[in-house]
Amino acid sequence: MHNIPDAERPPRIGSLFSGYGGLDLAVEHVTGGQTIWFSELNEPVARIFAHHWPDAPNLGDITTIDWAGVPPIDVLCGGFPCQDVSTVGKGAGLMPGTRSGLWSYMATAIEALRPRLVVIENVRGLLSARATRQERGDATHDDRNPAATEARATLRELEPDPWSLGDESARPLRALGAVMRSG
Repeated sequence: MHNIPDAERPPRIGSLFSGYGGLDLAVEHVTGGQTIWFSELNEPVARIFAHHWPDAPNLGDITTIDWAGVPPIDVLCGGFPCQDVSTVGKGAGLMPGTRSGLWSYMATAIEALRPRLVVIENVRGLLSARATRQERGDATHDDRNPAATEARATLRELEPDPWSLGDESARPLRALGAVMRSG
């Protein structure tokens, strides 16, 4: 069930990987919405966010949030960690166990909350970083993720265009394809 905003109230915004709130401020400006909760682990940064949004509770660690108990929202925004997909980062890709792999928790939030609008911020490296395909049927990890254990793929090895959504199982999946295909 999608959350449909009441004409009498501004859209409700939830924020993940919130940082100091720059993305949230922009989303509020564009949508006319109001941030009602956020999720941020870094305490000093969370204090800055809380200073600007004193009525928005911090849900804390995204890996431990029970989405069934979270107030519904109309807009979800967030910038999941980019260290493993950035072209100047570690090159580990969008894989389980990496910081950038925390994307899967944002995908879970999207599925559970079903906001009308999702705003995701990340780096250009999503176009070339590898990702792990989701579980599908009887396929083994190796069938779903050819060469996923190698640190980096050349652009020639990846799916043919940056908008691919993981349909060519014989090629390594781009991180952007994994993000776009989720939900």
